[in-house]
Amino acid sequence: MRWPLLFPRPLLSGLLLGAILAAPVGAQPTEPAPPSFEEEVSVGYVLVPLVVRSGAGYADRLDEDDFRLLVDGKPVKIDSFERRSDAPASIVFLQDVSGSMEGTSLEASREAVRFFLDKSMKGDEFAIATFASGQGQVDVPFTSDLGVLREAVGSWKGYGTTALHDAVAWVPSLSNEGHNPKRFALLITDGVDNASRITPEQARAIVRQAQLPVYVVGLGTGNPYELSDKGEKIYRYADVLSLLAATTGGRYYAIANMNDLQNALTAILSDLRHQYVLGFPTGEGKSSQRDVKVEVKSGDRTVLFRRGYKGPPPAAHSAGG
Repeated sequence: MRWPLLFPRPLLSGLLLGAILAAPVGAQPTEPAPPSFEEEVSVGYVLVPLVVRSGAGYADRLDEDDFRLLVDGKPVKIDSFERRSDAPASIVFLQDVSGSMEGTSLEASREAVRFFLDKSMKGDEFAIATFASGQGQVDVPFTSDLGVLREAVGSWKGYGTTALHDAVAWVPSLSNEGHNPKRFALLITDGVDNASRITPEQARAIVRQAQLPVYVVGLGTGNPYELSDKGEKIYRYADVLSLLAATTGGRYYAIANMNDLQNALTAILSDLRHQYVLGFPTGEGKSSQRDVKVEVKSGDRTVLFRRGYKGPPPAAHSAGG
């Protein structure tokens, strides 16, 4: 069954979140200034969450020595390594509450969040942030209190306009708020942009800084590769969402019906539980955009990982083979 009324023509709200996940519950919506593109940052420690697939399943018995980590093409020694399937996770829900989401789309979003709460394990923590009209607010900072989280989800109401590119640009600020090495963000939205203050190119440059994979659940946002009879892209904003996921090491799911939603949520949870996390310290030097690459030393494997970070180079003692 398709949902033509559930997912009409998409309309995406901005997730201008800044560092709001550290704000108290009930904080008023804020409208941050446009992102800075010349800011010098000091990272300190870089986490690289990743998922390794082998055929139709996961390669879940790899050791630290099975990985090769490179920054700007040069080998980096892995300083920390996490692989336990039962390791607790930090999960951020980024919820579009723009006016177009009101009704069935918001209800589908509630079901998505409740799915992860129902499947939570000991030590998992969750944060919920909502966004619309160029504003973002924290509904719940990181907590393991499922009752508080469920109450927040039940209070969602749609309002306002949308700003996709501004939203994408603020994803990196969420990277360091969680307490567990295993982590991801789940962005739930219904598409498009009508209010951004920055360009798609600027947004893509900024999102490369993210330290957590972003999984995108696009309600009716469509296939980024689908073309019209004239060779034009039908869902032009699907490109932005798909690129956001791929750049950060996550996945993009275009949802058309309830079966799509359930299948996507199950796949995302499986990725989380099979997630490896590699880490290394940064050292002295100029802050700049740096490329990250992860290789598996043997076997035919597919690896999902973040594509870069902005900051100093790896510490001298992290250089390795």
